[in-house]
Amino acid sequence: MMARARTAERVRAIEESATFAVADMVKQLRKEGREVFDLGGGDPDFVTAEHIGDAAIGAIRQGDTHYVASRGTPELRDAIAHKLESDNHLKYDPASEIVVTPSAKHALFIALLATLDPGDEMIVLSPSWVSYEAMLRFIGAVPRFVALDSNDGFRLTAERLRDAVTAKTKAVLVNTPNNPTGRALSGEEASMLAALAEEHDLLLVADEIYEKVLYDGVPHVSLGALPGCSGRTITINGFSKAYAMTGWRLGYVAAPRDITQEIVKAQQHTVGCAGSFIQAGGLAALAGPQDVVSAMLDEYGARRKLIVDGLNELGGVRCALPDGAFYAFPNIEEAGLGDDVEFAGWLLERAGVAVTPGSAFGPGGEGHVRLSFANDRTTIAAALDSMKAVWPAGVEEGRTPTRTT
Repeated sequence: MMARARTAERVRAIEESATFAVADMVKQLRKEGREVFDLGGGDPDFVTAEHIGDAAIGAIRQGDTHYVASRGTPELRDAIAHKLESDNHLKYDPASEIVVTPSAKHALFIALLATLDPGDEMIVLSPSWVSYEAMLRFIGAVPRFVALDSNDGFRLTAERLRDAVTAKTKAVLVNTPNNPTGRALSGEEASMLAALAEEHDLLLVADEIYEKVLYDGVPHVSLGALPGCSGRTITINGFSKAYAMTGWRLGYVAAPRDITQEIVKAQQHTVGCAGSFIQAGGLAALAGPQDVVSAMLDEYGARRKLIVDGLNELGGVRCALPDGAFYAFPNIEEAGLGDDVEFAGWLLERAGVAVTPGSAFGPGGEGHVRLSFANDRTTIAAALDSMKAVWPAGVEEGRTPTRTT
């Protein structure tokens, strides 16, 4: 008699996170004594601002170490509602339309869990963050990828969007600025999405975790603020990227009341609530000085120029300046070093530089790699120097490169 599988098929069918896999590989190589420049992750190297840490430590010392309401503390929900209205022109009732979560990732997962049934289709603009597809597969929903083209600046077109809509489509997932491309949705593209959502009565899920990381005056567009979208938009955000609070695991979801009342059930039956003293830190982040955000953005801007200029000096590599986030997403198809997976392996082995293959981010990511500039300039410059030192000759003259093995 054949033994029954001890694990669930829906989980076995999902790959582990490519970004965490790269991070684990870096740790192992460093343990072996290798020098590795890690440009694979998305963890800002800045230390969380002192006033945020002080608020959390103060809460612990005052005994604020117990369960709180599943929706989050009233003080933090009020602050989030104020932030959404003043920054994003989104009006949500803090008592019934905001749920504070342990990470924006969890906010997104329980939002999908609460709105999509098995077999429902969700349009995902791709390249897209590696966990979107996995989350949808976990709950039995089906991702319908709209593959955007780097040769067209990853621009969304009405034709691509409409081709993805079927009778089973229930929602559209949009991440702007985008991970991994750094592309920010334009007002015209956002209006196109809004019109499609109204025409087909679709939900819009807006992942806005990188909203504070935008360059050159590029504006952030919140889908829920567009005409006709407030009643159909679920807004996901958090504190990790804007405030360098990745390890704190603090996020939130804002949505119409009939949706959040289902989302909070998923919160209650999974994690219960976000950490009490961590929420005190989140409140300090929103209520305190915002110059910490602008200071980080200035530094990211300098790093962005450094890494993009350096990549474009490598033969066969084409890299546009990202509108936002802290990733460069160059096209490496003409470098003569194989596909993006082979390229990433070659780069790690020969140059000691860890990057994430673009194909990990879905259709449209093939032929690219993602490099994070959430690292100090010294590390970025050293990584670029190491890449240049081993780069195969002949690419820049259009000849077949001599591949170093």
